[in-house]
Amino acid sequence: MEARGKMNAFQRDVSKETLFTSISAGDDAPKGACTLQKKSPKLCGTNYPLSIAFIVVNEFCERFSYYGMKAVLTLYFLNFLHWDENLSTSMYHAFSGLCYFTPLIGAIIADSWLGKFKTIIYLSIVYVIGHVIKSVGAIPVVGDQVLHVALSMVGLSLIAFGTGGIKPCVAAFGGDQFEEEHASERSKFFSVFYLSINAGSLISTFVTPVLRGDVKCFGGDCFALAFGVPAVLMVLALVVFISGSGLYKKTPPRGNILLQVCQCVGFAIKNRVKNRSRLIPKREHWLDWASEKYSKQLINEVKMVTRVLFLFIPLPMFWALFDQQGSRWTLQATKMDADFGGLILKPDQMQFLNPLLILIFIPIFDLGLYPLLNLCRLNFTPIKKMATGMILAALAFAAAAIIEVKINERDMPKPVPKESFLQVLNLADNKVQVTVQDRDLFQQPIETFQDPAEYLKLILSGKQQTLRFNLQETPGPASAFNYTVEEKSVYSLIVYKAGGSISSRLITDMQTKPGKGMAAVRFINAWEQNVNITLGGQEDISVNKSYGVSGYTTLERGNYNTRKCRTETGEFSLDLGLLDFGASYTVVIINASGNTLNAWKSEDIKANHIHLAWQLPQYLLISAGEVMFSITGLAFSYSQAPVSMKSVLQAGWLLTVAFGNVIVLIVAQAAPLEQWAEFVLFAGLLFAVCILFSIMGYFYISVDPEDLKEKEEKGEMEMPSNMINLVPKKAKL
Repeated sequence: MEARGKMNAFQRDVSKETLFTSISAGDDAPKGACTLQKKSPKLCGTNYPLSIAFIVVNEFCERFSYYGMKAVLTLYFLNFLHWDENLSTSMYHAFSGLCYFTPLIGAIIADSWLGKFKTIIYLSIVYVIGHVIKSVGAIPVVGDQVLHVALSMVGLSLIAFGTGGIKPCVAAFGGDQFEEEHASERSKFFSVFYLSINAGSLISTFVTPVLRGDVKCFGGDCFALAFGVPAVLMVLALVVFISGSGLYKKTPPRGNILLQVCQCVGFAIKNRVKNRSRLIPKREHWLDWASEKYSKQLINEVKMVTRVLFLFIPLPMFWALFDQQGSRWTLQATKMDADFGGLILKPDQMQFLNPLLILIFIPIFDLGLYPLLNLCRLNFTPIKKMATGMILAALAFAAAAIIEVKINERDMPKPVPKESFLQVLNLADNKVQVTVQDRDLFQQPIETFQDPAEYLKLILSGKQQTLRFNLQETPGPASAFNYTVEEKSVYSLIVYKAGGSISSRLITDMQTKPGKGMAAVRFINAWEQNVNITLGGQEDISVNKSYGVSGYTTLERGNYNTRKCRTETGEFSLDLGLLDFGASYTVVIINASGNTLNAWKSEDIKANHIHLAWQLPQYLLISAGEVMFSITGLAFSYSQAPVSMKSVLQAGWLLTVAFGNVIVLIVAQAAPLEQWAEFVLFAGLLFAVCILFSIMGYFYISVDPEDLKEKEEKGEMEMPSNMINLVPKKAKL
């Protein structure tokens, strides 16, 4: 799903002009029978090594495994581990960030020790173990809450190490399978590789939420199955990869250039500090202080890389917004109407839109939009494309903020300290006048069996207070009742007739919308018999006679038309009608007529009224922003570094994703805001960062590393520290 995961495919030898090559482009390979060469078997009639089929299938299964597990992760934290939204969001982004720090470890292991093949094998085993532990931790009967959390954290840590460790290896290993003279086939391989990533992401983000929500196990959502299927796919990925072992071209480790760069930078800083007070001629660039130990070529190449890495500094803010599709946007979807004409989408299924839109947008942009802009002679440079991508992502969050405001319009009021809320359910025969502490909150008598207009505020003198409620039926005498009310609570006052006089009962209400788009219902029995209600698949609900009150039961959204009810005199049916997304209901059983119980239903918390389709604009905006930002950014950074340093830039690119997740983690924990305000904050921050990035890009001068290398070899030029004089000013990006 995520761009940075997809674009990791393009780590080696990708054309600097474009990172996406049409699969339907012509193939120059000779057609004919399959050539099963002894050293490098080919696919039938092509110059493609047979081994790449195993690599592509492996990548499809691995990405299915990763994105499938991640699609349901936020709801797992929220609904299985029962963490709050901020902690769930923080842990989601902590895991995502870790997945993009660990590629540095994987690259060092592969290049300096094991080689790509063994690194993929060993870390895939770690990956599988992590999935298994994560799946076991999602089985409710396995241990207590502490054990579930421990298993989840261990499993996620191993998954992060596994997926991050193999991330810089798999695509590069696929590129190694091609002969040097088959560069065009290699480029097309990366396109196939990219499509396999998106296919795995697209299918898994649609399927695993179905496994979670539609399959029930242990009396609730089947998170164990939703994590277990990705675990099986990861096992399959490992088996497929090992199956092709005899066909692979395996290059031995040749040393890690990233370590060399770090050592060069470290020596330059150390040498500069060491000689600060000595009378040594100043050097044009701070990296020139490494010249006593490292070659001029390495130093110049590090200079080129550091220029691009400096331009990377603002980029994490884009990823901070982008990665919230799996956290904040999924949580937003749980508070929306997901009924598409009978097709009910799960809130975590909306994430499938991103890979789907990416597959649509890439050819539209590469074959339509960009050529059209070129025909119009608009200089739409890479920096401008990336800045536009940032603006689109910021607009996506502005749209999300508007949706959040509309959602909150029908949300429950949130009482603050020294405050609580009250509604009155009049089950008496006539209108009732209600005053609290001699104050008439409701202004006029409350009709019998009528939905309360709204919750009204009670102001308390402390954390709790005993209040006097005066009730007067019209016509009839007044009665007074004392109830202790606690701050930040929500109540219903039931008013009814008992023994010919008015009576009442104060009960505590649900304060927030039911999670996951579920509906909640409770029962009040105003009949003279005890009632036992069966709500398909749920445990029976027993409600005592004489205004007994049940607890809340959460149900899937649906029509509950013929529910069986057992009483002291026989079995009756009960029609509850539609229990809608995110609503809370109170059902009052009044009496029986024939074989049916008569009931009155009050909607205490209003149903979700904003349709899930309203999230489509924000997904369109952020997916278009991804294409313009991520693909362009990686292609641009590759074009600005010599071949030997491309892996260093890949590491830098992955770190921008990691730090973007760290930003979300910090904001979620350190600055808790209303959700709409947090969306506005992120949108504003990205707009500000976009301006900073555009200024930095304006002063950036593009170079061609290969041309520069040729000039240096001929002794025609030295590399200045700022690169300003290398190319004409019109080459600014």
